[in-house]
Amino acid sequence: MKNYIIQNISQLVTCSGFAAKHGKAMSDLGIIENGKVVITEGVIRFVGSSAESFPVENPETYEVIDAQGKAVLPGFIDSHTHFVFGGYREEEFAWRMHGDSYMSIMQRGGGIYNTVNATRAASHEALKSAAKSRLDKMLTMGVTTVEGKSGYGLDKETELKQLRVMKELNAKHPVDIVSTYLGAHAVPKEFSERTYTDFMLSEVMPQIREENLAENCDIFCEKGVFSTEESHRFLLKAKEMGFQIKLHADEIVNTQGAELAAELNALSADHLLQASTQGIDALAQSSTIATLLPCTAFSLKEDFAKGRQMIDAGCAVALATDYNPGSCFSSSIPLTIALACIYMQLSPEEAVTALTINAAAALGKANVIGSIDTGKKGDLIILEYPSYKFLPYHVGMNCVERVITGKGVSGFYIPHKLLDKPSRQK
Repeated sequence: MKNYIIQNISQLVTCSGFAAKHGKAMSDLGIIENGKVVITEGVIRFVGSSAESFPVENPETYEVIDAQGKAVLPGFIDSHTHFVFGGYREEEFAWRMHGDSYMSIMQRGGGIYNTVNATRAASHEALKSAAKSRLDKMLTMGVTTVEGKSGYGLDKETELKQLRVMKELNAKHPVDIVSTYLGAHAVPKEFSERTYTDFMLSEVMPQIREENLAENCDIFCEKGVFSTEESHRFLLKAKEMGFQIKLHADEIVNTQGAELAAELNALSADHLLQASTQGIDALAQSSTIATLLPCTAFSLKEDFAKGRQMIDAGCAVALATDYNPGSCFSSSIPLTIALACIYMQLSPEEAVTALTINAAAALGKANVIGSIDTGKKGDLIILEYPSYKFLPYHVGMNCVERVITGKGVSGFYIPHKLLDKPSRQK
């Protein structure tokens, strides 16, 4: 495993902390000018000024990086994606651009069941190959940890197939994968809401626990999908089985999903486009992270979640891409940052916090990732510019020059640009 000394950092953005930051605290990035970081065997051993001395054993085993004129940040954490799936839905996007409604698209054979059919038909290796390619692209944009959800099987075999793909990729890929079981993504036509949740609890989730395939359990709490009452029952049972819980909440209509997430002390409530003031206040008083997905609202031409109101109310807000083949076929961190700052009125500081320490908290990982602190994993990114403020300013463009991960597998870093270009033959 490679060791690093990164020094002369123009702006070291530590995002220091071991828990989520709420409200005004989201603006505190813990910046160190002319900073230095030492990473030994994948773990951060020193964070401070380049003027400070930190002796290392076997200095010849360290790569020394001069980061003068560059900013260094924690690796980004994309805490809500559906990146393992079969097939694509480009026709549906075109239909939406022509004004078709979601219901009319469903009637034409589109929607989630389109992806369910394609994912069921795809082989394990085909899903794995496509998912690896997607992870590679995420890594070039500075993502060092990603959450991946199942939910495109709605049966036992395919849900397990998606989760097994993630487990295998996690063992080999530089990006850490946190897996979430989202069998409760929709109700299969052959089930009722209650019989399907009972099927998941009795037939699928025990197998997931036995194979250690997922840490988290999610449900789409929405009108016409899973009711607030059934979501409550399902999530309580999931907690009893040892899962951490998350919710797709208040995306299309207000179902008091934010209030439910706060009541159950869920890791996160995600989407929240229709969250009420009462729901926002409930989240602000809880440890549940409000995870906002601006690329999805943008892709669907919906109003954005009330990010500014949530932070002002004292919520801990995270940002994620919601990468999926239907409502948001984008894993773009640059676009996520731009939309959050320009249309949701987050400051650049709040956006950085939302993609680092707060995103880590949305996965229950703020104690080990999400900031540049001694003892945490050595996940960080080097920008090609001297300040984090270039992230929203260079609108929609990737500012990440280099990615370093603390993961003990091959491929510890991938350059955004081909830094090691072959010399031109004369």
